[in-house]
Amino acid sequence: MTSEPVPLDLTADVVVAGGGPAGTWAALAAAEAGADVLLLDKGYCGTSGPTASGGTGVWYVDPEPAAREKAMASREGLGGYLADRRWMARVLDQTYENMNRLATEARYPFPVVDGELYKRGVQGPEYMRRMRSWVKRAGVRILDHSPVLELLVDNAGTVAGVRGHRRQHDTGYRVRAGAVVLATGGCAFLSKALGCDVDTGDGALYAAEVGAEMSGMEFSNAYGIAPTFTSVTKTAYYGFATFFRGDGTPLEGAGSQGGRSVIARELLRAGTVLCTLDQATPEQRQQMRLGQPNFFLTFDRLGIDPFTDRFPVTLLLEGTVRGTGGIRIAADDCATSVPGLFAAGDAATRELICGGFTGGGSHNSAWAMSSGTWAGRGAAQFASGLGAGTHRRRLTAAGGAGLRPTGTPRGAGWGEEAILVVREQVHPYDKNYLRHGDRLRPALAELDAAWSALRTGSGAAGAAAVRTRQAAAMVAHARWMYHSALARTESRGMARRQEFPGLDPAQHHRLTVGGLDEIWVRPEARETVAVAS
Repeated sequence: MTSEPVPLDLTADVVVAGGGPAGTWAALAAAEAGADVLLLDKGYCGTSGPTASGGTGVWYVDPEPAAREKAMASREGLGGYLADRRWMARVLDQTYENMNRLATEARYPFPVVDGELYKRGVQGPEYMRRMRSWVKRAGVRILDHSPVLELLVDNAGTVAGVRGHRRQHDTGYRVRAGAVVLATGGCAFLSKALGCDVDTGDGALYAAEVGAEMSGMEFSNAYGIAPTFTSVTKTAYYGFATFFRGDGTPLEGAGSQGGRSVIARELLRAGTVLCTLDQATPEQRQQMRLGQPNFFLTFDRLGIDPFTDRFPVTLLLEGTVRGTGGIRIAADDCATSVPGLFAAGDAATRELICGGFTGGGSHNSAWAMSSGTWAGRGAAQFASGLGAGTHRRRLTAAGGAGLRPTGTPRGAGWGEEAILVVREQVHPYDKNYLRHGDRLRPALAELDAAWSALRTGSGAAGAAAVRTRQAAAMVAHARWMYHSALARTESRGMARRQEFPGLDPAQHHRLTVGGLDEIWVRPEARETVAVAS
């Protein structure tokens, strides 16, 4: 079975898939541009996703030339000098505007520090609660618990809508639209990192199915430090930590730049790493509790003082949620290379402002609200230019793996098999983090086989299709990642190869990757992003 009845048949000028920061800013911008907007969330808009699960910093810098220069220069080296100063400046400008609007129009309760509102961070639950309220006031319609399953295209290949499933009603839906914004988040491969299990890379799969490309997928091996007894990955706090082996001896280098590699090796060797946040001053400890209260909840319940007691830590895969890879952006309005399709937030590449090093919380947060704003406006403009007959176009469903098998259908079971392969070939540190071609190639062979099985035999409808499509998206992500990692025969940014530890000046370029059944990788010429008219 490959489809289901569509009792809900809707139209909109702009469809936004995803209800996190990028999706809500996109919906707001499109509505303010005069578009009729429908926002579709896999969960409940305002509560699902990593931002809604905790606090986050924001790359907010006053428009003072020296401060902006310092902000842009601070991470260029870490990212392998693949970022773009023009895009950095655009994001800083847009983030400054959006954060000020958040204070004045959404009345976000920023704390006062030294007599000024402190706008370099937000509490995720409150931020997203206010964003949901704001977009609804702007006239945006929201369908919660309604994951998108595939894109719809017209006869010219222009994206013209979506099809999905409403979980709570157990029915399908279709939306005919003038343009679609994919703000579905990155891919954390069901690692259980806090708030990330809704982030299975769905949007990138849908984009690839209509011909869009990815960029920076080799920079997608982000792992966050977390206590073994919780899924909270607030890695910045471990800058105040001292790390130990299981026998209590100091673990040298674990707290330095690149220290997660030291932690990963020790976890592989002995299975235990301990730490304590003993380097924080009393004032810093108080600020940390105020800034990230959910970080301390489990400690307090267990009677552990993280500032004095040693506790065990692990590394949880965050993939493209904290990495920089995603759908390649083709224009200033965050249009992709496919007409009618736009991308924003973690679903899109963040190389433009981060290069090859993790955007973390602050840069990714700034990118989400900025790219969301541009994508929403761009989508509204594209839709308005279509004219009469927009919703009367003949549409074709673009979804493949997990929906429409090319061979003998074998049900939805192949999805669970594929998820198991992802866990075995993508989660382990020695395959995805401490990368070596001798380990990447066999892992990739297993992932290729999983894709083939999904593509030829897995077909599902309804709720089962949500799971099989997530499986297909994760396998696709892993294959793009490993193909790109093998193509970059050097160590740059997060993409480090143990057999190629040095930086190669001849590889000072981004890598574009695409395809599904057959994957290709090629260098991207610099300055290929077009300026929107």
